[in-house]
Amino acid sequence: MLFNSFVFIFVFLPLCFTLYYGLNKLGYFQTAKGVLVVFSLYFYAYFNTSYLPIIVASIIVNYLIGRILSKDYSKAKRKVFLFIGVAFNVGLLGYFKYYDFFISNLNIVFQTNYTLKYILLPLGISFFTFQQLAYIVDNYKRAVVIPHFLDYCNFVTFFPQLIAGPIVLPEEILPQFENPKNRHICYKNLFDGLYIFSIGLAKKVIVADSIAVFVNAGFSGVFDHLSMAEAWLVSLSYTFQLYFDFSGYCDMAIGIGRMFNIKLPQNFNSPYISQNFQEFWKRWHMTLNRFLTQYLYFPLGGSRKGEFRTYLNTLIVFFVSGLWHGAGWTFILWGCAHGIGVVINRIWRKAGYVMPKLMAIFITFFFVNILWVLFRAHNMDQAQMIIRSMFDNFDLTLSPEFRSRLWSIFPNRVNFVLLLIAIAFSFFGPTAYQYMTEKKNYVAKSIIIIVLFVASIFLLSRISTFLYFNF
Repeated sequence: MLFNSFVFIFVFLPLCFTLYYGLNKLGYFQTAKGVLVVFSLYFYAYFNTSYLPIIVASIIVNYLIGRILSKDYSKAKRKVFLFIGVAFNVGLLGYFKYYDFFISNLNIVFQTNYTLKYILLPLGISFFTFQQLAYIVDNYKRAVVIPHFLDYCNFVTFFPQLIAGPIVLPEEILPQFENPKNRHICYKNLFDGLYIFSIGLAKKVIVADSIAVFVNAGFSGVFDHLSMAEAWLVSLSYTFQLYFDFSGYCDMAIGIGRMFNIKLPQNFNSPYISQNFQEFWKRWHMTLNRFLTQYLYFPLGGSRKGEFRTYLNTLIVFFVSGLWHGAGWTFILWGCAHGIGVVINRIWRKAGYVMPKLMAIFITFFFVNILWVLFRAHNMDQAQMIIRSMFDNFDLTLSPEFRSRLWSIFPNRVNFVLLLIAIAFSFFGPTAYQYMTEKKNYVAKSIIIIVLFVASIFLLSRISTFLYFNF
């Protein structure tokens, strides 16, 4: 089920909201939590019912391992169960997401002929696996109190962030489900939630889906070459489509969470004004960066074991980040390239060099935009073709073949204007999270909600999934 669909906005969300708070008002607190779990699992299974046993099994196994790790066993025994927990989660993710990728590369390297299984990737498995890994590790560190089973289920399955984040940690979410104050409607949270949800919905259906026409034309797979104008139009369009699509999803998730009195963490903070790759990852997909820092970079030694190990640990983290995003060499190369960018920035700063702010922003965005081509391309050949086209000539025209992949001329003009607005807003506008927290009067916010919501509703007929559902 998609946030940007009539069935979610006009049926699922109002019904879930009414039942959850209605049961809480009647004093059926545990039943209300159970209803939220059922709705979340229905939301998940709506895409494909075969996904349901996977997430349910994952929840039960991780919860039981967490309970074992909370016991007063010897350190050696607790390490064994920590290993079992980590191995289970990594193995589950590895099988469903990377089995065919591993086998296909094994066949190429060793000239074998092992059969691929063409396994269907369960939606959100990368996200709910990371969250439960955090739960297992925190239990080993005794940094979290074992929750009620229903609270744990809501921590994993809470439908606003189940499919594509933000990636939440146990200590920031579990206490909120256990807090009695959150059982009743908070009208300020409800209003703020509607406000940021409407902004996120507009980001997705008005901006991201509109400029997608340029992206789809360039990555359609029918071109052996693009002109320079076409290549830059395609790459820039994807750069902003991805941002508005994914940040729009996260804004809607945060907004829905607020409606249920659950504060989900911010995931974006104007990433395209970053002055280096390190800053970029403090602003882009912030919860993923936080997870990899806490649960991979620090355990590897972080920056505590010398300069070489610091750089090596950084590259390992970004290799994992690339692989986490997708089972393909384009993703791995994309992740490693970002890691190299962070290492270069560390070396640059250690040498005492300081670049003028505007130049630093331009250079960082320039390379981020190029690397997004790897992220979107179907394979390395297509990525090379588009990147090569961005630099190998000065042809600033759109070929008839390329134009034929687009809509009629009027919608294209509208979409191009929306692309320009997206670029300007990304560089100069505040984030949706800032919009939600600023002290603007409620009349102005109400007008914004109505305008954005109504405008978005008219475009809901062109239903499209969120880009990060693929990861």
